[in-house]
Amino acid sequence: MAVMTYREALNLALREEMRRDPRVFVIGEEIGLYEGAYKVTQGLLKEFGPQRVVDTPIAESGFTGVGIGAAMVGLRPVVEMMTFNFALLALDQIVNSAAKMYYMSGGQYNVPIVIRGPGGPAHQLAAQHSQSMESYFYHVPGLKVVRPSTPADAKGLLKAAIRDDNPVIFIEAETLYALKGEVPDDPDFVIPLGQAIVRREGRDVTVVAYMGMMYRALEAAEALEKEGISAEIVDPRTLRPMDTGTIIGSVRKTHRVVVVEAGAGFAGMGSEIASFITEQAFDDLDAPVERVTGANAPMPYARDLERAKTPSTEKIIAAVRRVCYTNGG
Repeated sequence: MAVMTYREALNLALREEMRRDPRVFVIGEEIGLYEGAYKVTQGLLKEFGPQRVVDTPIAESGFTGVGIGAAMVGLRPVVEMMTFNFALLALDQIVNSAAKMYYMSGGQYNVPIVIRGPGGPAHQLAAQHSQSMESYFYHVPGLKVVRPSTPADAKGLLKAAIRDDNPVIFIEAETLYALKGEVPDDPDFVIPLGQAIVRREGRDVTVVAYMGMMYRALEAAEALEKEGISAEIVDPRTLRPMDTGTIIGSVRKTHRVVVVEAGAGFAGMGSEIASFITEQAFDDLDAPVERVTGANAPMPYARDLERAKTPSTEKIIAAVRRVCYTNGG
């Protein structure tokens, strides 16, 4: 095991897969000479050259389309969005081409493409650069959606996404790039898509959370332990396909659930998770499913308002107390 940052783990995954498979290449804005806005592609141009590390103009629809075409003829492109908010400019390519090509061609064309980059709450990047966009893509048949929470998951899941024959939306977190953790240095280390993980064992309530919200849920669990409430933390890691089995198994153990997401809540990830829990484990629930979500408003620039918009540890604690029918006393 090596200790490295989240961004270094992503870089290692790209480097290992590019060495392993000459069909893998990366394409995006400022990923070559500048080595990426968040330095995820640092050193790749020097090792692999400009044919496999392709700097593009500021034209998300254009270079995403180039990536889709390349995937259709047998290459395995990794398209970087400088921030996933800019993927809005490529939605037609992603939704109407990448996601549907296998179906519309009767299975003649796979589209093994990864579209990756940071998304969700950041540090004072305001409304147009801080959106949690996973639900935009989760709704689209044909797309896989991944949100890795740890450096090890960043490496293992990105390698799995690159090897997958389907289009994968791989959304990272600007707030986690400097996070350090143990990462297997085995070049064959891969985490299969569609496998959730229990981050913390507990007996009284299940908290489902991913990315930055998972760390706030862990903080909440530590505080709740002092009140005699034992919280189990489940991180889905892959949002589509969703590992419903692990989540339902935890619910049947604890009988109470809180779902946490940074997005605005309405028709969000929490809604979907709460829905399948209610459908599959209604008789196991001792309380209604609680959701803790971001406020239904654009992300403010001001730091205090940014904090108010984003789910806090205190809000998670309050939700757990509600489903456990305790005021914390």
